[in-house]
Amino acid sequence: MKPMYLPTVADNAGRTGSYAELLARVQASGQAYPQIWHLFAYKPDATQHLERFTQAVMRGPSPLSPGLRELIAAYTSKQNDCEF
Repeated sequence: MKPMYLPTVADNAGRTGSYAELLARVQASGQAYPQIWHLFAYKPDATQHLERFTQAVMRGPSPLSPGLRELIAAYTSKQNDCEF
């Protein structure tokens, strides 16, 4: 996995909370994971609203199925040369 551009956020040894635990487990297993998890672990109080917003957009009521929304997000990420 490519290193993220914010090493202070990625190397945050004092992180706590659910995303810190999730990161530790995934990193120990060697699996790939979304880099935004570093931000969620770095500032959990400041990013809770972003997590709720993302879930509402991707999983909340909509005329588009969650699968189609995932496909749109994946396509957009590819166009932006960004992993989804």
